[in-house]
Amino acid sequence: MTIDEKMSVDERYRYLRRMQKRYRQANDPEKGQLLDEMEAVTELHRKSLIRLMNGTLERKGRKRQRGRSYGPEVTYALRVIAESLDHICAERLQPNLVWMAQHLGVHGELVLSDDLLDKLDRVSISTVRRLLAGQPRDLPRLPRKGPKQTNRLAREIPAERIAWDEVEAGHFEVDLVHHCGVSASGHYVHTLQMIDVATGWSERVALLGRSYRVVRDGFERILSRLPFEVLEVHPDNGPEFLNDHLLRFWKDRVQLERLSRSRAWHKNDNRFVEQKNNTLVRAYLGYDRLDTVQHTRLLNQLYELMGLYYNGFQPVMRLREKIVLPARDGRGTRIKRRFDDAQTPFDRLCATGQLDQSQHEQFEALRDRTNPRQLRQDIYTLLDQLFALPCAEDGSDQDVHLTLFNPQAFLKGDDGSLASVTLSNERTILAR
Repeated sequence: MTIDEKMSVDERYRYLRRMQKRYRQANDPEKGQLLDEMEAVTELHRKSLIRLMNGTLERKGRKRQRGRSYGPEVTYALRVIAESLDHICAERLQPNLVWMAQHLGVHGELVLSDDLLDKLDRVSISTVRRLLAGQPRDLPRLPRKGPKQTNRLAREIPAERIAWDEVEAGHFEVDLVHHCGVSASGHYVHTLQMIDVATGWSERVALLGRSYRVVRDGFERILSRLPFEVLEVHPDNGPEFLNDHLLRFWKDRVQLERLSRSRAWHKNDNRFVEQKNNTLVRAYLGYDRLDTVQHTRLLNQLYELMGLYYNGFQPVMRLREKIVLPARDGRGTRIKRRFDDAQTPFDRLCATGQLDQSQHEQFEALRDRTNPRQLRQDIYTLLDQLFALPCAEDGSDQDVHLTLFNPQAFLKGDDGSLASVTLSNERTILAR
């Protein structure tokens, strides 16, 4: 009898206790056959099996405990790396330990040795989880605090969703997050977020209001930062996305290969960006009201830092395959999901081969000279400054022009002439 996997100690003793009853009732030739079988199954020496069969098969306590494989230097390195990456889970942390240790060593955060790097390369996910479980945290994690009827344009745009196994970078899910607090009156700040399905690359921009010109300016800001082309845009059915002006912008500015939208009442059609709305927007800002120029400009500074932190340093896991299995109760089926090794969005983008060499070198140089621990602290600092700002007083005016990335384009009409734009609400107008 042979087995493919080595038996654990508990499995071996359980097996031997069952065989012991047969062994003691057998005659000499039968005992020889049983010993042959047990020797093949357990891979123990024959004399050891005879001694165990004639004994009590009770496990004895270890007289001398095993030494530790990973000393305090490994624990300290894991603590520093985990803190730099905002205490992500062990599954995301373990595949990225070596390169992040080398990166932090360049910035003076760790003292490296060949032995330390070898241990970080060998340590298992369960060991990483165990070593970090009892470690104190100097700082906590970064703070984590019915559709409208489709319009005419929505009916002309195909309703579908981007495939989860898309391999080409450039297919973006888009959504808008409202920061209105308990009241949706007046104009307030929105977060425009774009998530690339293939790589997990994320971009955010803060908008004061959601008029066409402001939303277009937000897209311009994001396009100026993206190191690769946008091939597809996939928003929900909101009129801030589906209007003649914005469709003309995408046609003339980017020349999209495809424009699609979510189905009504199917929020999961935008599942990737919806998940990031929670972890990368709501978790930072909560549900407080933000409605001033100062809020918008400081939030855009924060999103600049978050773009580098999450795209360059935060490894993400991507679904590799789905396996349909019978349900455990025998009724119907269930889906087992398997994920690949965690990698940063930048590394995933490099693997697609779509990144220009000059852009690759530019971002690589930026990441090399960036200290992720200091970058994380800078994010904390900006958050404290943001929440210290007061909201707009009732009846006050806010100059939207001061929040724009491209003010001249905002002031020009579609025919190229200067245009005065009024945001009719009780809080925000464009200064003429």
